[in-house]
Amino acid sequence: MDETRSRRGASLEVLRAEAHDELQTVIHARARGGEDPWDFMTELPTVDELVVWMLRAERIRDDDGRLPSAARDYRLLRQIALDHPALTTTVWTMLGRLSAER
Repeated sequence: MDETRSRRGASLEVLRAEAHDELQTVIHARARGGEDPWDFMTELPTVDELVVWMLRAERIRDDDGRLPSAARDYRLLRQIALDHPALTTTVWTMLGRLSAER
């Protein structure tokens, strides 16, 4: 698979733009709801983390919505890193956090 294409055909730049727009919408909604951005900004994922979660969700959807086991989730995230080398650091950071939570 071409490293700049997701399974739905969008480039990584397009996916990042979509993720950025999503995050801006969340920030705007929470700020309009009276929350102080200084209080919630650290809770939000980065643009690349959101892209990884979007790609993961797409692959789960392609697998008839079956949630992966911990081992399969690890392989799924590693495959995202292989398919999109620019996301490798983000994927490994996320994997580190996930393993620390378990």
